[in-house]
Amino acid sequence: MRPFMRYLALPLALIGGNLYAQAFPSKPIRIIVAFPAGGGTDIVARMIAPKLGEALGTQVVIDNRAGAQGVIGTELAAKSAPDGHTLFMGTLGNLAVNTALYGNKLPFNIERDFAPLTHVVDVWFVQMVHPSLPAKNPRELIALAKSKPGELNYYSSGAGGAPHLAAEMFNTMAGIRTTHVPYKGSSPGQIDLMAGNVQLGYDSMVQSLPFIKAGKLRALAVLGAKRTPLLPDVPPMHDFVPGFTLTNWFALVIPAATPVEIRNRLHTEVVKILRAPDIRERFLGMGAEPVGNTQEQFGAFIKSETAKWAKVIRDGNIKAE
Repeated sequence: MRPFMRYLALPLALIGGNLYAQAFPSKPIRIIVAFPAGGGTDIVARMIAPKLGEALGTQVVIDNRAGAQGVIGTELAAKSAPDGHTLFMGTLGNLAVNTALYGNKLPFNIERDFAPLTHVVDVWFVQMVHPSLPAKNPRELIALAKSKPGELNYYSSGAGGAPHLAAEMFNTMAGIRTTHVPYKGSSPGQIDLMAGNVQLGYDSMVQSLPFIKAGKLRALAVLGAKRTPLLPDVPPMHDFVPGFTLTNWFALVIPAATPVEIRNRLHTEVVKILRAPDIRERFLGMGAEPVGNTQEQFGAFIKSETAKWAKVIRDGNIKAE
């Protein structure tokens, strides 16, 4: 068969996909973040965006779509054109917890509507209080909460997000009751914590560390398995509540029907960025550890995390609010 005839014999979809991939990108790329500007997810996305834009030769913009515990932004991303020009920076809450929390009430299906790109970062979490609160460590906080059942308020980024899960796990394991005050993202909740309108919170070091170091918030414990050099004097939570650990994560996904050639190119460029020494150093310096695994590895990770947190939600009787 002549070369030209062999080309005509190729499946039309394969030809179209290859030509489409060669023309990519044809316009600016957006990364949808389902929380307000200033939160941990937003900060991580804004660190990656300019580097990705340089690699692809186009502008990469952040599109903040907050509300409904991250459902608004997730739905927008799920229903975007599958042409590679829309990515979604999801979280533990968006990509794993909401499925168990809301089930068939969601206007999308994570496994059906998204294709995994890569696990971007693991994010270290910290328990914080307003400096006026007398508790100096989790033991003192537990005693205070037991003396005032339900009177201490904690903020969260919304029902089902990692801050909410951390608080409810602490309540359950410590045998206390504190009151949930959900916000449209962590940033406005943390502002209220610094103003003294709520008393405590659980959130990522990515956004919290500057306020802790400035004395605007007091860190009681880190939620990972060990101390961090970023807060060397702050103990891990499991020293006070045995078995308690929680690490949030952020990741990139893309509409499922996006051509595989485009998905592969985006994956390659993002992983290169995460492995760059300067980017890695910047992430570690703010309390986030870059990952950058394969698409297949990340897909399996989402499934395992969904199953893990579905059990936590059932056992803790955590409800959407």
